[in-house]
Amino acid sequence: MNDNIHGGVKWQSPSNIAIVKYWGKSPKGPQIPQNPSVSFTLTKCSTETSIFYEASDRFGLHFRFDGKENPEFQTKIAEFLKQQTSSFPFLNEMDLHINSHNTFPHSSGIASSASSMSALVLCLLDIERELHGEKDMDTKKASCLARLASGSACRSVFPKMALWGTTEAFPGSSNEYAVSLENEIHPIFKSYHDSILIVSDAKKEVSSRAGHALMDTNPYAEVRYAQARQHTATLLEVLKAGDLEAFCHITESEAMQLHALMMCSEPSFILMKPNTLRIINTLYAFRKETDIPVCFTLDAGPNVHILYPDRDAELVERFIMDELERYCVDGTWIADRVGDGPSRC
Repeated sequence: MNDNIHGGVKWQSPSNIAIVKYWGKSPKGPQIPQNPSVSFTLTKCSTETSIFYEASDRFGLHFRFDGKENPEFQTKIAEFLKQQTSSFPFLNEMDLHINSHNTFPHSSGIASSASSMSALVLCLLDIERELHGEKDMDTKKASCLARLASGSACRSVFPKMALWGTTEAFPGSSNEYAVSLENEIHPIFKSYHDSILIVSDAKKEVSSRAGHALMDTNPYAEVRYAQARQHTATLLEVLKAGDLEAFCHITESEAMQLHALMMCSEPSFILMKPNTLRIINTLYAFRKETDIPVCFTLDAGPNVHILYPDRDAELVERFIMDELERYCVDGTWIADRVGDGPSRC
């Protein structure tokens, strides 16, 4: 490799919040889901990753997270990069200096691996593009490689909403990469809000990787996968129609099923906290009183995502400040919304 080769790239990639959940990996291949999933792409919850690269006689990696060395993250990234030398041959002769920063708490139930790994892959594809003099980014390749780094990361490369996993309800869907739903949804969902209530900012007691593995012996796994496939097909119709009542029903059913599966694993575990349940019950009462189509979902953690249309934002955010803030760590919540996907910085 030419010793004069060097440069830098930077990408910001968002987290996403699944409506139909991915929970359980197939033995048919690396990071293949047992069922399809559908997610909103967010805006404020994101990871900014920069890579300075220069030619070397071997692969080299120097990683910093929030300005500090992080051996755990470095090991994970190094393993992924070494597995991808067939996709990125230049890695064998490149020294990489990677800096990464999250806008939200890591490992607290917001999909940090989705944003961080999709940002990393987009940076690598940008380096490839610069080395080969190419103009366009291959979004399908980005999604496929992001999946190999972290399953849900494959959905973060698309704006608005994405579908990952094969389903007869959507021709062209795949287990190997996600596809965009931006042009398949009612306009009301393109400006949807996701207010994320931080019930806990501590690291999760059980990682998502460990939770996925426990699905292999979960007695309700097959029933769950069938239900998720049906929910996906129904949700795709709901999203087109703009049916907010049906959207709320599916969204909350999926959230509760996810955490029920955790409690039915062997060994079982609970990621919800007492304040998670207090928020949910308070939200039920507010919705019954106001008829506003506001609902909740949970990722693999205790924090609560409050979802609602833009037209109701003022009333719902006042409700959050008046009634729900008290259940958050130091009153912390993130007023996020559906976004336009990753961006080159």
